[in-house]
Order: sequence, then C-alpha cells, then structure tokens
Amino acid sequence: MRRAVIVLAAVSAAQAACTGHAVPDPKSAADDYAAAASRGDADAIYDMMTTSAQKSRSRDDVRRLVKEQRGELAEQAKEVSARDARVEATARLRYEDGEEAQLELRDGRFWITSSGALPGGSRTPEQALDQLRRVLARRSYAGLMRVLTPSTRAAIEQDLRSLVNGLERPETLHVQVTGDTATVTVPGGHTVKLKRDGGVWRVEDFD
Repeated sequence: MRRAVIVLAAVSAAQAACTGHAVPDPKSAADDYAAAASRGDADAIYDMMTTSAQKSRSRDDVRRLVKEQRGELAEQAKEVSARDARVEATARLRYEDGEEAQLELRDGRFWITSSGALPGGSRTPEQALDQLRRVLARRSYAGLMRVLTPSTRAAIEQDLRSLVNGLERPETLHVQVTGDTATVTVPGGHTVKLKRDGGVWRVEDFD
C-alpha cells in the first residue's frame, strides 16, 4: 500500500508539472491518502486513483475492498503518516509510439531517470527485456546499441566496422555467381550472400 501512495503522489505531481503549474509536495497526497485510509473513506481513495486504475476497479469495488480491509488500511495509514516515512514521487510518460520515459521528482521538479531515447537504466531483467522488445519493434539500430552491454556493443561495432572496411572497394572482390545467387568473401573473414529477384540483386545474408 505504501507503493500505492508513492504512485498516487507522483500522478498528482506529474499532472501539475504538465500543466505548467508549480509541482505540489507529494507528501500532501500521501497525507491525504493516509487520512482517507484511516477513516475508511472509499470515495476519497477512489477519487485519488489514476484513470487507468479506475477503469480496472469500479467505485463499488473499492468500497467493498475498503470495507473488507478496514483494519489493515488503518495500520497502513499509521505507517504512511509516521515521522520517518519517506515519499518518493515518480512519473511515467508514454508517447504515441509506445515509447516511455520514467521521471523522478526531486527538489520540486522532475528529472529523467530512463527513456527509450536515452541510454538504458533498467533496474530489473524484465525492464531490460522490455527495452529490447521496443528497440527491435522500432527497427532501431541506435536503440539496440543502447540496451547492449558495453562489451557486446563494442564487439558488434568492431565486427560491422570490419565489414564496412572490407566492402570499401567492392569492384576488387571476387564474386562467385551461380544462377540467381552469389557469394562474396570479404576481407576480415566475412561472407555476403546475394540473390537476384526480378533482375535486382539484393543481400540475402551476411556474417
């Protein structure tokens, strides 16, 4: 439930930031939630939920849950309002193409902690896999390089650089043509396979 408070505070702050107003103290949202939880105010809790959360649970669902877990909510309210409780405000911005940026509220403004357009900062293996899926879906070579480890990225870049250098003078390479297929051995240990389709030669594979 403490995590829920953090999310609720972040949503309130993010909305204020997007509209150009001063970012409110997320502790206020946490205090409001603690007060609502302590008195079992299901309607107040529901009104603090994000739009997506409200779509997954109706107001009556929240009322039922609050009624069933009144005692637990009261205990959680004490933890949230404790003097040593710490509220961390975060926000997640999703773009139309499905890309996401994660932000963290510090000193009254949001700072980017990770973004698909910036070097990856995955904190879990699942987040790293999600970044990989996104860059592959966008066919983004630059994005793919960002999600790889430095050693793997360096190895791939070195391999591609060797291929580029080997293809610098294609007219000097020996091309073995067999019908509509061709194989070329490139300096540096690379092999390129081509195929003719409709009179046009295209690269079929390379290593």
